[in-house]
Amino acid sequence: MTSPPSLRDLYIDPSSAWAFIPPVPNVPKQNASAVSPPEPVGQTFQWSTRPTRNSIFELSPSLDLSEPSGINASQLFKTVVASAFLQYTSTALVNPWEVGKLLLQVQWVPRDAGEPQTEVEYVEEEYEETFSDSDNDESYFADPHNNVTPKRYPAPRQTDEQGYVIRRSVLEEGTRPEYIIAVGSVDGVWNMIKRVGRFRFEGWLALWKGLATSTLSEMLSTSMQPLINSFLQSLFFPSMSPFHQPPVILPITSHVLTGLILSPLELIRTRLIVQSYNNRYRTYTGPFDALHKILRDEGGLKGIYFHPNLLIPTLLDSALRPIVSFALPGLIASYFGASHITEETHPVAWGCAELTASCIGLLVTLPIETIRRRLQVQVRGAAEPIKGCVELRPAPYNGVVDAFWHILTEERSDLPITYRRRPRRNSKSAKSKDDEKEEKGEVDDEPESIWKNTGLGQLYRGLGMRLGASAIYFVLNLIVSPEQTDAGWVEI
Repeated sequence: MTSPPSLRDLYIDPSSAWAFIPPVPNVPKQNASAVSPPEPVGQTFQWSTRPTRNSIFELSPSLDLSEPSGINASQLFKTVVASAFLQYTSTALVNPWEVGKLLLQVQWVPRDAGEPQTEVEYVEEEYEETFSDSDNDESYFADPHNNVTPKRYPAPRQTDEQGYVIRRSVLEEGTRPEYIIAVGSVDGVWNMIKRVGRFRFEGWLALWKGLATSTLSEMLSTSMQPLINSFLQSLFFPSMSPFHQPPVILPITSHVLTGLILSPLELIRTRLIVQSYNNRYRTYTGPFDALHKILRDEGGLKGIYFHPNLLIPTLLDSALRPIVSFALPGLIASYFGASHITEETHPVAWGCAELTASCIGLLVTLPIETIRRRLQVQVRGAAEPIKGCVELRPAPYNGVVDAFWHILTEERSDLPITYRRRPRRNSKSAKSKDDEKEEKGEVDDEPESIWKNTGLGQLYRGLGMRLGASAIYFVLNLIVSPEQTDAGWVEI
């Protein structure tokens, strides 16, 4: 191995090495004010340490809190209004699907719903013909066996203390309140949307119930969560470098605290959607009226925040979602031996891991969300029960575990419920034919679905819609490329 003849060709003057900022030429002091620095050729690169912006200030990058001059009030007002309008519009687009999903989640479908009692039941009684001396020859010479016919009388219905007929089945047409949508008529979110729009006591405008409350909840959630996360990071890890990733417990805790603070808005939103849209049967006239009545009749702030039926499902729902979002994709990637995959290095592979984690996470988060919605519908204290547009469970649940157990054991999931009409028995001959078929074993015994004897499907109402939304989000991330800001070193 031979050495080069001279090292002079390998020497580079430090002053001529390229730098991030072009040097300013040496100018005499008397001419320094007259000469401006030359315009840089090409691009200059600097490391960016910008913190995560608040969702409101994303619409106007000129609003910088670090500027000593402060914030322009008019610009801030315009930004807040624009952010509220965009949030309201996006929430209005998805609100019908949220309404349909929530109504399916709270709808109570008992296992013993049975077939609807559309025909009047009769009790048949036979009376012996009594004869008396009469001058009527036709009645005197008539055959007594031909005159003995069964007489049919309507069967007496059981009534309550006030004299009202007791409802025997949720599928009965005559005893079902007029503001309730029939049970078992829909099986999916889209079918529920159509049924709500065509129902005469709801209508198409009912698909946007709770829109203002949903918009306010989304805006506050997207604004508060980053602030709480930054506060926790500065409190527990003040000396952390911006290039280091904080522990995953911090964003999870910030989501839990945000969900707990905004839980009254979720309670109001659920009740506004579930209640009847007709003014005659409304319990709350709006979100402010709902908040006032809940605080007055259901224990005040302590009851609205710390009642076990509200606090426990709120904590579970707010904690499981960020755990699925932050921790599960990495676990799935490491399970398949691709622990080196990150969002920056392999965006497509990481998107697939996030899609898989979202689908798997729904198996856990969706039942908790369903139980939370059902417990939110229940009133406490001296509050007036809600007249819902769907069938609600008449007896209250006693907690998360009790709600989970009763949904599984007392409800059915074979929606829409189909039943076979039985022929009306008008004579003894029809009865004898049916009895002969039963004796010969000719009665058609259709195999019952497993969903008829379990309420497992009730815990996963809206699963198809959620899976479709996750798939659409994954495809959009593949089509729309992220912004290439601070991409790294680029040679000039």
